[in-house]
Amino acid sequence: MRPLRGLSLCSAALLSACAGSSPPPAPTPSPPGNITLAAPAGDAWYRGAVFYEVFVRSFQDSNGDGVGDLPGLISRLDYLNDGNPATTDDLGVDALWLMPVFASPSYHGYDVTDYERIQTAYGSLEDLQRLCDEAHRRGMRVILDFVINHTSASHPWFVDSASSAQSQKRDWYQWRANDPGWKQPWDIYSTTGTWHREDSGWYYGVFWGGMPDLNMQTPAVREEMKRLATLWLQRGVDGFRLDAARYLIETGGGASQADTPETHAFWKEFSAHVRSVKPEAVLVGENWSETPSVAKYYGSTATVPGGDELPLNFNFPLSTRVIEGINAGNAGGVAAKLLEMKNNYPAGVADAPFLTNHDMVRLATQFSNDGGKLGLAAAVVLTLPGAPFLYYGEEVGLGNGNANNDESKRTPMPWTAAAGGGFTTGSPWYAFSSGRETANVEAQRSNPGSLLSRYRSLIHARQGSEALRNGGLRLFTATTGVSRSLAFVRTLGDEQVLVVHNFSTAQESMGPFDVEATTAEPLFLDSGVTPLSGGTGAWKTSLPARSTGIWRLR
Repeated sequence: MRPLRGLSLCSAALLSACAGSSPPPAPTPSPPGNITLAAPAGDAWYRGAVFYEVFVRSFQDSNGDGVGDLPGLISRLDYLNDGNPATTDDLGVDALWLMPVFASPSYHGYDVTDYERIQTAYGSLEDLQRLCDEAHRRGMRVILDFVINHTSASHPWFVDSASSAQSQKRDWYQWRANDPGWKQPWDIYSTTGTWHREDSGWYYGVFWGGMPDLNMQTPAVREEMKRLATLWLQRGVDGFRLDAARYLIETGGGASQADTPETHAFWKEFSAHVRSVKPEAVLVGENWSETPSVAKYYGSTATVPGGDELPLNFNFPLSTRVIEGINAGNAGGVAAKLLEMKNNYPAGVADAPFLTNHDMVRLATQFSNDGGKLGLAAAVVLTLPGAPFLYYGEEVGLGNGNANNDESKRTPMPWTAAAGGGFTTGSPWYAFSSGRETANVEAQRSNPGSLLSRYRSLIHARQGSEALRNGGLRLFTATTGVSRSLAFVRTLGDEQVLVVHNFSTAQESMGPFDVEATTAEPLFLDSGVTPLSGGTGAWKTSLPARSTGIWRLR
């Protein structure tokens, strides 16, 4: 969840500007090739999986009511992964993340009224079971958005809690006789309060009054969340994306509203429970913060490979550096962030890189539909270590809608340029983004030079290389100053894969790269990339503007 849901867009813009104006910590210079990130430990399926984020409401409507649903999503699974590794006309993703599908009064679903029931517009429990079965049959996993920081103010738990100071579920939420005056903790300049008035007192809701925070210090609430996790794991889901994970347990105002020791302790407890129910299940944390803070959510690797807290955490700082770097033609910020990760992340954990998500202005809009920038971003995120997450429509260059709101970041998927966009036979719940005459699946599916074809080729190249999927990284790009290229070698066992990205707007000669090998096998080459030359210890190439070369070296 974006830390400003429910606030004015001007406040959101102010926070974004403030966050972007703080320079990253100055990295310690290190000779190129001396910075390494260890391969993810263990053998969990999600370590190098490619995830695809789906807003069910916007993906595919099956009944003509203009609202996407689970049967519609099922009908499009072959587009995402047809289950046949020999084919190359599917996207090839490994797992789906479904944005909230539980019962909710809102279009977005982040204010849940019943954690055991599916949103009626999306279908039934049977539909979700069929989705899991069909995804599993194709080799894909399914994780659900699990929103346990807060509920809807319409949830029966809160209705009971608010009914009186003596109600059965009073301590399921935080209540005070007076407003303690805590402000929203993600903005040091915030004047927005987090305590809200009800007839029976003041209650805490860090995002807004319509989403009161659950009181995770109450044992019954903790046990209920674990019971619900067990229920959905037994129903066939493969894990959870955990919304607003930083804000779970507050012990006071200001700094005590986020990242508290009590929050970390609960995630360790919850993670241990999930592992006891389904050892292979994954938890993905939304901890929108800086690298040192994000790193702590992995917990300890002493007893659990990959961490005993949250085994995947979204890398918001890296997303920022990739987008800024591509816009500026400078890979130095990305390299500096990789060094910062090495210095803060526990060795052997799996990163979760991404470009944008449902709370961010879409990538195509940020890049003004520049095809070179979009193509380079795809190549970067799909060659970095960890489990990359793609946002639906990113693979065809879907941009924002025409309004400055969250709905415009979550517009219907453009399958065709026809009326209804192949999404619905009725009127879509929200207007399509502009530009879908070319930014649609049908227009790009058979075009080898399209953005969609690029995503497919990169994902399939990744699936064909264990080093790209699960290997470590040795960085050749300097972590200070301006760098026109982002270059690294991914390694796992005896396999070495050299990856070179040209961030600049001109043809550039790259290298030499010190890799012990005698032959180079291309795995992915943009047009105009010259063959590697120079041999062991001195590999060189030349790349056109914003292009990529990937080689397996033996």
